[in-house]
Amino acid sequence: GKYWPADLHLIGKDIIRFHTIYWPIFLMALGLPLPKQVFGHPWLLQGDGKMSKSKGNVLYADELVDFFGVDAVRYFVLHEMPFENDGVISWELMVERLNSDLANTLGNLVNRTVSMTNKYFGGTVTDKGVAEEVDADLKAVMENTPKAVEEKMDGLRVADAITEIFNLFKRCNKYIDETMPWALAKDEAKKDRLETVLWNLIQGISAGARLLESFMPSTSKKILDQLGDGHVTDKPEILFQRLDVEEVLKKVEELHPAEEEETVEENVIDIEAKPEITYDQFSAMQFQVGEIIACEEVKKSRKLLCSQVKIGSQVKQIVSGIKAYYTPEEMVGKKVMVLVNLKPAKLAGVVSEGMLLCAEDAEGNLALVTPEKDMPAGAEIC
Repeated sequence: GKYWPADLHLIGKDIIRFHTIYWPIFLMALGLPLPKQVFGHPWLLQGDGKMSKSKGNVLYADELVDFFGVDAVRYFVLHEMPFENDGVISWELMVERLNSDLANTLGNLVNRTVSMTNKYFGGTVTDKGVAEEVDADLKAVMENTPKAVEEKMDGLRVADAITEIFNLFKRCNKYIDETMPWALAKDEAKKDRLETVLWNLIQGISAGARLLESFMPSTSKKILDQLGDGHVTDKPEILFQRLDVEEVLKKVEELHPAEEEETVEENVIDIEAKPEITYDQFSAMQFQVGEIIACEEVKKSRKLLCSQVKIGSQVKQIVSGIKAYYTPEEMVGKKVMVLVNLKPAKLAGVVSEGMLLCAEDAEGNLALVTPEKDMPAGAEIC
């Protein structure tokens, strides 16, 4: 087909198993080609933990855009989500990035270049060819950056690709400090050198702006519209306004004041006590953490699921009456607590070699008991 097989199948990392095991099986069964590459991208996490209305820390995409603009949000999300790790987002980090990277590194660079070109040459410069050694390094970065960005994108390292582009902008800022156009402007004999410097700056910024188009299209256009090809606009347009983090947080608090958490009555159940047992009786039972690696419904049973549970280096088959509460797909991958040394028994004709521990509420609903933290399969419960 026109669009399949895909060169890249991009998914969230939480559904890798479904898209790299089950779905390929379906495609192969239908005789369809598999995607050439599958990439499970990382998550963007809230900076101070789980989002909660009671904390007043919920982030809404439309509000982020209202505060920072679409391109700033694009930049942050793409730049702060590294290839191999989850990224972090918060109002404070957004303001920090906008001020340091967008308003300062990029916005101030464009503003200074347009202003100096207007001030010293009436808005128009050409390449006078008065080169010095310092020019060579800037031009080398200009020439190498497109290839570097391409390599990063081919490797799905989007954040690194954006970093390469901003390294070019940083090199342009350094070039201004090295050449000091304001000092050159004081010497009429160095006018051609000054014009060459500003020409080089415009070329460097324009090269970065063209590369930036895929990530920040509106910003890229604004930069190129201001610079032209040596003919800059009469007045520079401010790309990004600096923001005060305290003012932003105050406005956010006004939009989403923290809600008082509702007081919930303690949820308890009293059950009939069973006869006491001795410590020896309890210690005779062996409890371990197990990982469910496969699960299926037990035929001719309305209640039972048959799970293959990895416990250390062994795999036990355990039948449980929890079909009403979990599907086989939901079971796979769960870490559960298992009574390991229960004598094997047949349930609906299927051998069960242990017991999955469940909790039961007042209505008789069951829920698997799982470890609070991620523990290895086989860890002893004591």
